[in-house]
Amino acid sequence: MVTAIGVTSWMPTARIVRGDVLTAKEREFVMAARSIGTPPRRIIGRHILPNVLSPIMVSATLGIAAAIITESALSFLGIGFPPDFPTWGRLLNDGVQYLRDYPERVIYPGVLNSLTVLTVNYVGDGLRDALDPRIRGR
Repeated sequence: MVTAIGVTSWMPTARIVRGDVLTAKEREFVMAARSIGTPPRRIIGRHILPNVLSPIMVSATLGIAAAIITESALSFLGIGFPPDFPTWGRLLNDGVQYLRDYPERVIYPGVLNSLTVLTVNYVGDGLRDALDPRIRGR
């Protein structure tokens, strides 16, 4: 299940990385480094990679959050992990039949699933702020 979600969700990150690399390689500091004879490996490691790392981290954390939601939805529908494997979606699915008598069996897994996704998004936002070379000096 995790492999299938991972294999099908890498394309938006690749598109973002490709666009950022193409933009970064046309920037003035990369052209200046190329004009003084800096080797391509050093240009990539010193100039392009630090400028592309921030969008990669944001895209990766958003991808992780989307994968958590996808797995939860699939498990809720019954096509995720096996029934004996506890996941957020399976806990929600099991609690639906007791919703009228024990609403906390649905509320707690739903709230914790939402908090997990929100936490992953905030960690990605913090990593972006920490790794972005354009706002590092502020």
